Amino acid sequence: NLKRSGAYIPGIRPGQQTQRYLDHVLNRLTFIGAMYITVICLMPMVVQSSFGVPFQLGGTSLLIMVVVVMDFISQIQAHLMTHQYHDQTLIQSPTQP
Repeated sequence: NLKRSGAYIPGIRPGQQTQRYLDHVLNRLTFIGAMYITVICLMPMVVQSSFGVPFQLGGTSLLIMVVVVMDFISQIQAHLMTHQYHDQTLIQSPTQP
């Protein structure tokens, strides 16, 4: 809740304008995401019909693979960040005898 935390969006008045702005941004992101998913799902069919290339993966399978790879990458980044933070705290903490 933005009001309870005292947060605001610069250039947007609190209240109704903020709600309209956030609805607009959410709708735009949803539309872009839907178009992206549509392109990913239809790409194998277009490649197969246009170029005659046999494509063994369907659009849904390709989408699942992309999501799994993206999740895997984000987990690796989080793991590396945790180790980087841990290493920095070890360097900055005083050593005890």
